[in-house]
Amino acid sequence: MNAQNQSPYYFIPQPSRHPITAAIGLLCMMFSLAAWLNGEALAPLGFVVGLAWLLFVLWHWFGDSISESEGGRYGLHVDKSYRWSMSWFIFSEVMFFSAFFGALFYTREFAQVALGSLDSKLLWPDFAAVWPNNGPANLVAHFKSMTPWPVPTINTALLLSSGATLTVAHHALREDHRKKTIFWLAATILLGVTFLFFQGFEYFHAYNELNLKLSSGAYGSTFFLLTGFHGFHVTLGALMLTVVLVRVIRGHFKPDHHFAFEGAAWYWHFVDVVWLGLYVVVYWM
Repeated sequence: MNAQNQSPYYFIPQPSRHPITAAIGLLCMMFSLAAWLNGEALAPLGFVVGLAWLLFVLWHWFGDSISESEGGRYGLHVDKSYRWSMSWFIFSEVMFFSAFFGALFYTREFAQVALGSLDSKLLWPDFAAVWPNNGPANLVAHFKSMTPWPVPTINTALLLSSGATLTVAHHALREDHRKKTIFWLAATILLGVTFLFFQGFEYFHAYNELNLKLSSGAYGSTFFLLTGFHGFHVTLGALMLTVVLVRVIRGHFKPDHHFAFEGAAWYWHFVDVVWLGLYVVVYWM
C-alpha cells in the first residue's frame, strides 16, 4: 500500500526549537552585515559565525522533515499543503524580481527621459538620454556596458540545457529508473555550477576591464542587483537539487511520492525563466 495512504489525515509536528534558533542565526548575520558595511573590524567574523549557525540549524531542521516524510507521516493533505506553500513562495519570488525589473524600466523609460528633456537642458546641457549613461552631472566614473557575447549567451545555453536535463531526470524518477535519475540530476547540478563559475568570471571582467561596478550609476546598480540576486537564486537551487540528489541516491523517493524533487524542479525552472528575461532586458536592450 502507498505510504501516503497509511499516514494520518494531517500530520502536525511537535513544537520545534528550529524557528527560534534559525532566527538567532539570521539576526547575527544581519547585525554583522550592517556593522561590516560600516567598517567594523570583527563584523566579517560575526557574519561567518551567524551563517555557520544558520546552516547547522537548517541541517537538523531539514533532517527532521526528511525523517517525518520517510516515516510515512506525510499524506495527501500534507502533500497538498507543500504544493500550495511552494507555489506561494515562487510567487513571492516573482514579485521580488518584478521590483528590480520595474526599477530598471522606470529608470530607462521615465527618469532618464525626464533628465534629458528640454526642461532639464539648463541644468545639464550635455546630458543625453541614452542608455547606459554616466548620469546628468557626470559624477560616475567612465565605464563600458556589458554585451550579450560570449559569457551571457553561454550561460543562457547552460541554464536552458539544465532545464532539459532536469526534466529528463524527473521523467526517469516517475518511471522508477533511479540510475538514470541520478545521472541527469547530477548533470543538472553540474550545469548550474558551471553557470556560477562563468558569472564569477563575468564579474571579474566587469570590475577589472570595464570599470563597471555597483557604484556605476543606475546601470551598474541595476545590473549587479538583477544578475547578483539571480546568481544567489541559482546557488540556492543548486543546493536544493544537491540535497534531492543525495536523497535519490539513498532511495528516498517513489514514482508517485517525490514532492521534494518536484518543488526543487519548480524553483529551478523559475530561475531559468528569470534568466531569459535578464538576458533580453539587461544584455540586449
